[in-house]
Amino acid sequence: MSAVSVFASRAGLLAGALPARLTCRVRQVVGLVIEATALAVPVGAYCQVLTRGGAVGAEVVGFRQGRTLLMPFGELRGVAPGDEVEVATLRQVVPVGPQLLGRVIGGCGQPLDGRGPLYATEEYPLYAPAPDPLRRRRIKTPMAVGIRSIDGLLTVGAGQRVGIFSGSGVGKSVTLGMIARNTAAEVNVIALVGERGREVREFLERDLGEAGLARSVVVVATGDRPALLRVRAAAVASAVAEYFRDQGKDVLLMMDSVTRVAFAQREIGLSVGEPPATKGYPPSVFALLPRLLERSGASETGSITGLYAVLVEGDDLSDPIGDAVRGILDGHIVLDRKLANRGHYPAVDVLGSVSRVMPEVVSPEHRAAAGRAVASMAVYRSAEDLINIGAYVDGSNPEIDAAKRMKPALDDYLRQDMFARSSFDEARTRLLGLYGTSASAGAAGAAGAPRVAAGSAVPRRAAPAAGRAGR
Repeated sequence: MSAVSVFASRAGLLAGALPARLTCRVRQVVGLVIEATALAVPVGAYCQVLTRGGAVGAEVVGFRQGRTLLMPFGELRGVAPGDEVEVATLRQVVPVGPQLLGRVIGGCGQPLDGRGPLYATEEYPLYAPAPDPLRRRRIKTPMAVGIRSIDGLLTVGAGQRVGIFSGSGVGKSVTLGMIARNTAAEVNVIALVGERGREVREFLERDLGEAGLARSVVVVATGDRPALLRVRAAAVASAVAEYFRDQGKDVLLMMDSVTRVAFAQREIGLSVGEPPATKGYPPSVFALLPRLLERSGASETGSITGLYAVLVEGDDLSDPIGDAVRGILDGHIVLDRKLANRGHYPAVDVLGSVSRVMPEVVSPEHRAAAGRAVASMAVYRSAEDLINIGAYVDGSNPEIDAAKRMKPALDDYLRQDMFARSSFDEARTRLLGLYGTSASAGAAGAAGAPRVAAGSAVPRRAAPAAGRAGR
């Protein structure tokens, strides 16, 4: 029996359990879709196709001209006309519990790490609705991520949803690994969706490490897995994060990448006959994104801080998925290929990034120093071509002169080795040392205190920042 079948046998007998055995027969297979005879079950029902070689898990994804359309969680090879399709459950769930910490699981909740079975204590709905917007707590507390440029200039709040936008090979996975190791969150839930098989172990051993894995749950569905399993992996990760949030914990949910989830949903939509819309993406893709991304956030008991990697095609931030995700999230961090090519890591383009909740979670002094640093970078960038070709004469513009003087120190602040750890206090203190005053540095210690990582000094609880300074 396959891992998917084992999962179904454990998770099937809940509220969606069947009063009687429901079956139908395979009529044909077209592309990625199994067409079976009519069956009175809803979309989302979990079924098993009983082939000569064993059972293949499948999900009902639609209906067409009196036939039931299913997509498999495994290989279609071996499925033949006349094979019996048995409905296992009408409501899909995810096994959850504290035993998940330190484990690597698949898109159906089955263990992949060879460390034995999972003895889950509870089961959570796979496709849960987003929290009631009126029950969400306001975001007022910083969440340290352990990267100086982000903590200092693009501060993330506990319960915020942020996109990390970059093209391929710019350092997205390394950045996520740094955050997973150094974050102040109590639990990491990491979804690797559509990744290359080679990169999974590399991420676990090099980027995450033993210490990071010990407080993490990793959900894996590589690019060779069926589209339905890749979409499901994103939902499994969200459900696991919701479980830990409901236990009162501050959870960091990292998904690499939302773009590949959208690619998988595009395969599903086009296979069942949806019309292509923007650049070949059917409408179901743009319906899926807000449902998935809105599941993160702060609740009455805990928080899910969402970091969603977005792989932009050709470094174009205005591609359909990037544009849609940017409009849903509470901020975006852009990784710039030009910075990466110069050996500047992490390659965070501060001028192209924004945290929409930063004014609410940091002290006025911190916010002012960050504003001066951003202004200095903007001034230097506007005159960079003139400076590089030697056409700028020192003394011509006081703002450019100041930006030139500060650039080496600011570059040193923004650079960070992938294994170096930076606390929120260090990021704030160094920033105030560059662009603040000694008086403001002293005052800043009393406000804007984050949830800090283990091993760092624990400051006092954050006070709400005064006013709102939008950028």
